[in-house]
Amino acid sequence: MPTSHLDHLDELISAQEAFLVSIGELDPATPVPWCGSWRVRDLVVHLADVHHWAAAQARGADEAPVAQGLALEDRYRACAVELRETLVELGPDAVGSTLLGPGPASFWRRRQLHETVVHLWDLRTAGGLGLDVRPEVWADAVDEVVTVMQPRQVRLGRMPRLPSSIELVATDVDASWRLDTADDGPAVVLVRAPAAVLGLLLWGRRSPDDAEVEVSGDEAALRAALAEPLTP
Repeated sequence: MPTSHLDHLDELISAQEAFLVSIGELDPATPVPWCGSWRVRDLVVHLADVHHWAAAQARGADEAPVAQGLALEDRYRACAVELRETLVELGPDAVGSTLLGPGPASFWRRRQLHETVVHLWDLRTAGGLGLDVRPEVWADAVDEVVTVMQPRQVRLGRMPRLPSSIELVATDVDASWRLDTADDGPAVVLVRAPAAVLGLLLWGRRSPDDAEVEVSGDEAALRAALAEPLTP
């Protein structure tokens, strides 16, 4: 699916701002069930640290220690600002380190947008709060898993090629995908759902049993694929 219509940096800034506002709406001790034993405080520190790390990757530089002793909101704010200021300063074409080797800083605009959106869902859903993210952003998150993250997992030996083709169709945007597979034949299972649900399904936050997910074909093949580490 083409993603050139998205301004990843603007979308990232919006998602960061929503995440920062949400921190103040939740008790830091609130459990985040989709992230193991994490509480809200752990999730916030994780995303702050990932922003800090990604800024260093974009610069092609060593990561400096994260400032300690800051309040939770201040720590996230500082790392979010560092990331976006770094990406603005570098511009989209500056070459640094990416998950795929040397590449443009624009890689991190997209990667950090989706990292933030998924964890924004974690944060707000843990607190019983709603989430307003455009389906086009979620469709781009699906595309990133299908074209970048899952193939990288295979290359790194973290999972095998999928034995059967799985087709994903978004019901709220004009987009469809086929997961990386060793089989070039017809898809054995078709999954139809809103783009947000597809993205959360691939990131382990939703289930094929959810009411919004329509599965046609070999459901066992789908469940086996989702049991693999499709994302890091």
